[in-house]
Amino acid sequence: MKSTKKAMSLLLFIAIAVSAAFGATAFAAPPAPSVDAPSVCLIEKETGTIIFEHNAHEKLAPASVTKVMTMLLCMEALDSGQISRDDMVSISAHAMSMGGSQVFLAEGEQYSVDDLMKGMIIASGNDASVALAEHISGSETAFVALMNQRAAELGMTNTHFVNCCGLDADGHETTSYDIALMSASLVRNHPTVRDYTTIWQDSLRDGTFGLDNTNKLVRFYAGATGLKTGSTGKAKCCIAASAERDGIEFVAVVMAAHNSDTRFRTAKELLDYGFAHYTLKDTTSDVKLTPVTVLKGLQDTVDTQVVGNQRILVEKVNAGKIEVNADIVSDVEAPVVEGQKLGVITLTLDGEIIATHDVVAVESVERKTWTHFFNDLLERVTMR
Repeated sequence: MKSTKKAMSLLLFIAIAVSAAFGATAFAAPPAPSVDAPSVCLIEKETGTIIFEHNAHEKLAPASVTKVMTMLLCMEALDSGQISRDDMVSISAHAMSMGGSQVFLAEGEQYSVDDLMKGMIIASGNDASVALAEHISGSETAFVALMNQRAAELGMTNTHFVNCCGLDADGHETTSYDIALMSASLVRNHPTVRDYTTIWQDSLRDGTFGLDNTNKLVRFYAGATGLKTGSTGKAKCCIAASAERDGIEFVAVVMAAHNSDTRFRTAKELLDYGFAHYTLKDTTSDVKLTPVTVLKGLQDTVDTQVVGNQRILVEKVNAGKIEVNADIVSDVEAPVVEGQKLGVITLTLDGEIIATHDVVAVESVERKTWTHFFNDLLERVTMR
């Protein structure tokens, strides 16, 4: 595959890993396992780094993996307080009319947002997805517009949503790369989505309607945290699968696998690959930041802090080879402005710079005026 033929480039690898634009580009990686699917993508959650891809920008039908965006917008609404889990939602005729996978909601029934989230995420209910969309935006049409707006904001340049549930429709398409971007955003920024995505079995209607998670990895893969499966005649079998071990979380996206077993096996192989080869290293764990002396200031020192994400994605074989050097000024003349650069931490591997972090002042320090100097002098004289 194309990705496996790229030459190893460690410098490119880590430079991209610490880039500010999450998931902007893929880098060359160790030889990856063969994958039996037309399009796949593997992303690390925290840095947003794409570490393996195959035909990741090919536009395909996503089936119910579409619901990752619906989940993201629902979690944004929940976490912002726009809606609450206890909100009661009246089921519309439109929501009830959804075909495909459903939890058989009836027009006029009322369900809590919490139950509808379970119906959408665990059982992949199209009707539950539409009911949530209508609750947030007033109509599915308005919600889909919001989905496309959010996709653009995340850099999902090859995505266009037509509905919120993933039923096949003309023009409803995305890529494994774009799905990786929105999946990483979901798990990175809304960790409580795990309250739903990690449930193996639950129920609705006071226990009379069982829910079984469509994602088998939740039960059978160590560290699985979600996220969403999907399958239609056009899309075939798809999945966005997330898992976390030892403080690092990956999302593996598989599209258009020819059957369900292949979908799960490929996702597992991609996740295994991520856990086997990569780790997150704290770039400042060996650096002790001490206060910087302030000359002519209203206070004698100012504390410092490191700017930005202090962990980088590295190959495990290189994690112990990285050297960290801190170059921080010993003193600075007032006034000092909060956020003012006072130094830099540089990471090198085999003599090559692989990352840098600015060290800045945590607060502002005003400069002494002549009045302050006079009062200081008067105090010293008085104390004699």
